[in-house]
Amino acid sequence: MKGLVAMLKLNNDWDEVLKEEIQQEYYLKMRKYLAQEYRNHTIYPLKDDVFNAFRYCGYNGTRVVILGQDPYINPGEAHGLSFSVQKGVRIPPSLRNIYQEAADDAGISIPVHGDLTHWAKQGVLLLNAVLTVRGRQSSSHKGIGWETFTDHVIGFLDKKEDPVVFLLWGNFAKKKAALITGRHHKILTAVHPSPLAGNGFSGCKHFSQTNEFLKTQGYEPIDWQIPDQ
Repeated sequence: MKGLVAMLKLNNDWDEVLKEEIQQEYYLKMRKYLAQEYRNHTIYPLKDDVFNAFRYCGYNGTRVVILGQDPYINPGEAHGLSFSVQKGVRIPPSLRNIYQEAADDAGISIPVHGDLTHWAKQGVLLLNAVLTVRGRQSSSHKGIGWETFTDHVIGFLDKKEDPVVFLLWGNFAKKKAALITGRHHKILTAVHPSPLAGNGFSGCKHFSQTNEFLKTQGYEPIDWQIPDQ
């Protein structure tokens, strides 16, 4: 239990934004359940990585949100950022398609690894709707409370006076548009980048559209090029 409390010491303004949220009954119940899960099962990501999306990208600094669903279920992949995998791990098919679209749309070269920390540190909140999963068991932590938590996170972001770009890929993510009511925000939707969803993601041009919007708001565009190191 103590370790799970420490997970949420983010050392940025999310600590203040979330301080009441993590005292809610649903969250305390979920934390207790997760303590047992980490003791008795292989859970991804590691405890210290669960909140990396928030750790790397502060509340006030969030300019873009890319919403995923679940962490990856295989060893060494998930590290707390949606669609991202740790260096040295094979780039998953969905991320390959994301990279291809960024190359076609924003002119980047295809990265050699799948670690998206470079995006996160620029204000891209790489948020999964569910932040933990049992190894090899997809959706195994669905319904334990994470969806409530991350829906509230989207609500907190919706209240920001500064505009945020929400990239909602696939039917699951598109449903979250109902949580975004601020007219000053930008919502871009597309087919999920997974090859299983066909080729509909290709040509969405979300990377250039995001940067064009950010520039109209007086913000620096996102450097989508992932460094090799």
